[in-house]
Amino acid sequence: MEKHLFFDGFLHEIVEVLGTALDAKNPYTCGHSERVAELSLKIAKQMNFTKKEQLRIHIGAHLHDIGKIGIPDAILNKIGKLTGEKFAVMKNHTCIGAEIVGKISVLDSIIDIVRHHHERIDGNGYPDGLRGNEISIGARIVSIADAFDAMTSARAYRTALRTDEAVKELIRCSGTQFDSCIVQLCKNYNLFDIENHYQINYNKKARRDDFV
Repeated sequence: MEKHLFFDGFLHEIVEVLGTALDAKNPYTCGHSERVAELSLKIAKQMNFTKKEQLRIHIGAHLHDIGKIGIPDAILNKIGKLTGEKFAVMKNHTCIGAEIVGKISVLDSIIDIVRHHHERIDGNGYPDGLRGNEISIGARIVSIADAFDAMTSARAYRTALRTDEAVKELIRCSGTQFDSCIVQLCKNYNLFDIENHYQINYNKKARRDDFV
């Protein structure tokens, strides 16, 4: 029991340190990563995953954008849509992130989530052009949570979408960009509850008891 508690504490300290480093690089990512992690956990619980898999997905979602540490500030903080060469540089954050977590033995199980959360069901995503079930279930979940939070968050260059508008967009892109079964499950069980989605206590650390 003490060994498990020590491991959990050590693991969350690592996640917190990496998260703090990313927040310092790009303040937007702070709330975003927390919200994506909470929504991903809700989905994993609804899909009746084991506690171990819930924990893996939760941590993977927390660190899905960790590779942005390696992206130049001029690109990371650019106002407006990235195109061409700048977008190509931004896409490298998935590979950079996978390399970072791959060097930490207790985080190597989340490499798939960090590397593949921008893959698409139709094979037109990045960095590896995976399609369908070639993309891990964790990465497919985080992809949806990531997109939902991005759409419902205001940015300097655009206003936030309403929840119903974001859900319609996820449904429209189901089967091409997103896993249609997971999107439908989220809709059916009202997991896209934006009021609760934004009422996260950012100072709370996940505990073993949270993964039930």
